[in-house]
Amino acid sequence: MAKKRILIVDDEPDVRDVLRIVLEAEGYEITEAGDGAEGLEKVSKRPPDLIILDFMMPKFNGPEVCREIKKDTLLRHIPIIMLTGRGETSDKIKGIDAGADDYIVKPFEPSELVARVKMVLRRTEIDLDANPLTHLPGNVSIQNEIENRIRENRLFAVCYIDLDKFKIFNDRYGFERGDRAIQETARVLIKGVEARGNRDDFIGHIGGDDFVVITSPDKVDTLCPYIIKEFDKVIPQLYDEEDRLKGYISGKDRKGNPLLTPLMSISIAVVTNEKRKISHVAEIAQIGAELKEYAKSLEGSNYVKERRGN
Repeated sequence: MAKKRILIVDDEPDVRDVLRIVLEAEGYEITEAGDGAEGLEKVSKRPPDLIILDFMMPKFNGPEVCREIKKDTLLRHIPIIMLTGRGETSDKIKGIDAGADDYIVKPFEPSELVARVKMVLRRTEIDLDANPLTHLPGNVSIQNEIENRIRENRLFAVCYIDLDKFKIFNDRYGFERGDRAIQETARVLIKGVEARGNRDDFIGHIGGDDFVVITSPDKVDTLCPYIIKEFDKVIPQLYDEEDRLKGYISGKDRKGNPLLTPLMSISIAVVTNEKRKISHVAEIAQIGAELKEYAKSLEGSNYVKERRGN
């Protein structure tokens, strides 16, 4: 089992040393930041499983950092323990109001710290169905959501979303930047649904670079172009400047021949029950797979809709 990762954000090196020694002895993987700004940067680049955050720091204090993290849909699940050098009730209240899950007063007993860390991790453990990278609902929730809409005889549109050329990007730049591409895609989908979807629309993460958005048929022709536009604006920023300006990655195929791969694009296959009766999730998946194969054969980012009736 992978080690739980804890980020310590404190401007006092001695405090960070003590925390690191105590927590590494318990089997946790530790990273450190010396102020609030550095802490926010490290959280965005590689989200930890838990954050231990000092109350008073330069470049954003603890409550400010906490509020920034809790505003982000993909980061707000991360539990935060606030450290304060004072036992004042007002500081504890400010920390909890900012979104902290627990607090501990310096100086602290190592055994109490470890107990609180274990308690907070246990208490905030993510539902096993959620994707560990994006924390969007996984396959069980996706299937349940579709089945509920079928059972309720609601009009729906299931948008299967896949990234084109993702594997080549991942091979070129490594898993960490590949993970960022997946997370940025999730953010684009969330932003798209908030801007162009319905309040009860659903976003799920099948796994890897495959996502699902469930909306209503009348939203498809505004939501999908919005997602494509935002994706094509955001994702190129993950490439090195040289590759981004060229518009492709240079490489070689298995035979050693030169290979030019375009930048990542997004393909969306839309299955609706607007013109045909759909009674099972498997029907949607089969139609979606056919449409997605066609969408991926097109150049650049595209969305295609099922137009056939019964």
